[in-house]
Amino acid sequence: METIDNKVFYRKLRQLSLPIVFQSLMLALVAAGDALMLGRVAQEEMTAVSLATQVQFVQNMFIFSVTSAGAILGAQYWGKGDRKALGDLYSLMLRLNGIVSLVFFAACELIPGLLMRIFAVDPVLISIGSSYLRIAGWSYLLTGISQSCLAVMKVTDHVKPGAWISSGTVVLNILLNAVFIFGLLGAPAMQARGAALATTVSRVAELGLCIAVSRGKDYIRPAWARFFRGNRQLARDFRKQCLPLMGGSLFWGLGFTSYTAIMGHMGVDAAAACSIAAVVRDLVCCACNGVGTAAGIIVGNELGAGNLERGKAYGIRLKNISYIIGFASTALVLAVTPAILHFVLLSETAHGYLAGMMIIMAVYMIGRCVNTVTINGIMDGGGDTVFDMYSLAVCMWGIAIPLALLGAFVFHWPVLLVYACTCLDEVGKIPWVMHRFRKYKWVQNLTKEI
Repeated sequence: METIDNKVFYRKLRQLSLPIVFQSLMLALVAAGDALMLGRVAQEEMTAVSLATQVQFVQNMFIFSVTSAGAILGAQYWGKGDRKALGDLYSLMLRLNGIVSLVFFAACELIPGLLMRIFAVDPVLISIGSSYLRIAGWSYLLTGISQSCLAVMKVTDHVKPGAWISSGTVVLNILLNAVFIFGLLGAPAMQARGAALATTVSRVAELGLCIAVSRGKDYIRPAWARFFRGNRQLARDFRKQCLPLMGGSLFWGLGFTSYTAIMGHMGVDAAAACSIAAVVRDLVCCACNGVGTAAGIIVGNELGAGNLERGKAYGIRLKNISYIIGFASTALVLAVTPAILHFVLLSETAHGYLAGMMIIMAVYMIGRCVNTVTINGIMDGGGDTVFDMYSLAVCMWGIAIPLALLGAFVFHWPVLLVYACTCLDEVGKIPWVMHRFRKYKWVQNLTKEI
């Protein structure tokens, strides 16, 4: 196996991962801002918005699979130096994500109440969530376009501008949250609808900045002359990566949505505690998300350039780093738990649930970090995208979800035991993930002569 130049490796990892970690943190802060600000208004407002945003969470699974497939191939073609293929990939991503965005926009505008009934039975939560979706749906219309642009920036050495765009719009979102939720600066106090309006205005700003920055020199732009024609070979390669990713994304996204729905049907207190725990989880996961994305780009660049042994060596090093991130994340969750419990305004019952959920989540973080970097970063970067779908089908849908459903609706287990079932899959599949990793099916060059 090729010897790693530590200085070069860690410089690449730092240059790619830190902006993405920062970007992920800023994006997670929007959800945190919504939860904390609405939590200061009323528990019902906070819980309804947390449940309503599961609609966008599902949309993001489709968008994620498209942009991830584009990033996998894009990183390898960028390593190869083929800008023409990247322009065609960009166009393909825009076409697919545009369709997804239109579908979710229409659903939020036409049937918001029906969407909310998937996640809640309380009529107050359904009413608040429906009013949120009617406004936030306009932001869902733009998300696919801006995310396609940001994905192309990440794999073409423009990760910092993309991170600044996302971070800037997040700051704007948080400021507008305060204005519209509480009615500052002469604006009406719109509560949940204010959070939706802030999100929509921010997405408009994000798309505008993406278009403006992408006009600069050396940026990849869509192949407008071939926008609706494309390249058949590239489209076939894209489908080979995208379909397993979409299957995995849907398994994972619908699984997480099922977890939320299960907890939502266990009462307002359980749903409120779970909402806060989810915000903390997303904030702490920023490190593994950033390193995972960077891992896919680093490994993909080397494999696309034909440096298979170096790409393999980088992947092994990154897998080992994922364990360090996992244990550090566990320690962080435990460290912030007292502060979280002190700050949030919850009922006494919900407060007790949250304390238990934080301890369970601390153990869950080990599996989450290792699997994110190894599966979604390293293995996806080399085109081994099928395993994620298989592992989710077995561990999440075959074990965790049935246990949670039986515990909640048949055996009537305590709330914390049901929540533990929803965290079981990530830790339980680590041995299987490591076995697959050591087969090195991900060490492959995916590029073709386009």
